[in-house]
Amino acid sequence: MLIALLSVVLLIVAVFGGSWLYLRYRFGQISKINISAEQAVASGAPTNILVIGSDSRAGLTGGMAAQAGSTAQVQGQRSDVIMVWHIDPTKRSITILSIPRDTLISSGPFQGTIGEFNRINTAYAQGPNQLVQVIENNLGIPINHVMQVNFAGFVGAVDALGGVWMNFPLPARDAYSGLNIPQAGCQLLNGTQALGVARSRHFQYEVYGHWLSDGSSDFGRIHRQGAFLRSLISAAKSKYNPLTINAFLGSIPHGVAIDSKFGLNELIGLAIRFHSIDPNSITTETIATTSAGYVSPWGDVLFVDQPSAQQTLVSIFGSQLTTPSTPPPNTSLKTPLPPSITTTTLAPTSPPKPGSTTPRSTTPAVTPTTQPGFDPSPCAPH
Repeated sequence: MLIALLSVVLLIVAVFGGSWLYLRYRFGQISKINISAEQAVASGAPTNILVIGSDSRAGLTGGMAAQAGSTAQVQGQRSDVIMVWHIDPTKRSITILSIPRDTLISSGPFQGTIGEFNRINTAYAQGPNQLVQVIENNLGIPINHVMQVNFAGFVGAVDALGGVWMNFPLPARDAYSGLNIPQAGCQLLNGTQALGVARSRHFQYEVYGHWLSDGSSDFGRIHRQGAFLRSLISAAKSKYNPLTINAFLGSIPHGVAIDSKFGLNELIGLAIRFHSIDPNSITTETIATTSAGYVSPWGDVLFVDQPSAQQTLVSIFGSQLTTPSTPPPNTSLKTPLPPSITTTTLAPTSPPKPGSTTPRSTTPAVTPTTQPGFDPSPCAPH
């Protein structure tokens, strides 16, 4: 969503030239949220943007609401998707770190509302500012900006771009997310179908008449979200029709919000630097976690797996990292500080430990060539 917005912003600047007032008008329509916990971006330093996929059903109507579960069935909001986009203007690179929603965190100052320990997605129930603080306090990642997208914003933006093209090697379905792809092949997905892909945690695929399950839950979903993002970026970069651009910008306010300090000039600056980025060059990582067979009072949760997690964080954020004030608990419910890792002593990715749930997406770069044979990937129409 972010890169699609950057691409369209640059198109307006380049194609329409004098439409600055129009751009300011559209930018002013985007909802703004106040995030007191975010940190200012140092001059020339990488920008870390927390991208939150909210499971709020607000704005959904009719069939979409029934498919996702109506607001009467699902109250409040949780962060179904938590990503930190590390955008480095010097290297002209983008790395996306995904944090599984069931990762157990230390609540710190929020112990009175969500308990001493809880899933990271519960922090979002009190708003994005609390989630920013939890990430900074637990992992030491400085957050500079925030972007949140709910279901309606997701569907509207995809539909405004005319859909996204994705290739399904096999028929696929997910009764929980509403995904239903009866035929294999490269096909155009509308907003509702794309939402089914991005939400799918119970992904199934058909082989010779038999339905098989992915079984990797959140980790499989994170991987498919990476494929969807590449498809969305490709769709946005290919649009030059003024009506399509207008429709996309008009859809953004319906379920998309950014922090109040994310200015239009900064957005245009990012657009200029990254408008030509190849979607396949974007690196996606998932923080290493383990379940270790632990039966917790919070149900099935994931524990940050050290030292693998810290190796990933240092490789992405380097000297930007700070010492966590409330580190996440280990399987003994102790909260030790992360191990000391330097950028010059990073070890190669080690194989998963016994009982570990370290996913396939923790490899240095997830590209379409490394995906499982049953997962969808970006494609171009014939």
